[in-house]
Amino acid sequence: QVQLVESGGGSVQAGGFLRLVCVSSEYTGGTMAWFRQAPGKEREGVASMGKIGMPAYADSVKGRFTISQDNAKKTLTLQMNSLNPEDTAVYYCAASNRWLLRPLSSEDDYNYWGQGTQVTVSS
Repeated sequence: QVQLVESGGGSVQAGGFLRLVCVSSEYTGGTMAWFRQAPGKEREGVASMGKIGMPAYADSVKGRFTISQDNAKKTLTLQMNSLNPEDTAVYYCAASNRWLLRPLSSEDDYNYWGQGTQVTVSS
């Protein structure tokens, strides 16, 4: 069974930065992504890394967040800069067995999930 382990969450003030890291126990063969869920809201896709290193970002994080992946495709990193209170959420790493054409559209496309890491941004 594939295991995803996230780290790097925490509390920062607005304008600060955090770096989230997700390590997979094995290569899953497909897209990996970060999702987040704020209190009282649905889980939403934040950023993903697809085939041949093609990233995708939610409009709300473009220009502020950067996703990267190691060559073995087992470690996924999310660099989050210029954080604001609206970024407060539990962030989840997700992995799919296939390459997704719309990687941020549905959490149902992902086979494996991490336990989540809390990110809190204060104003």
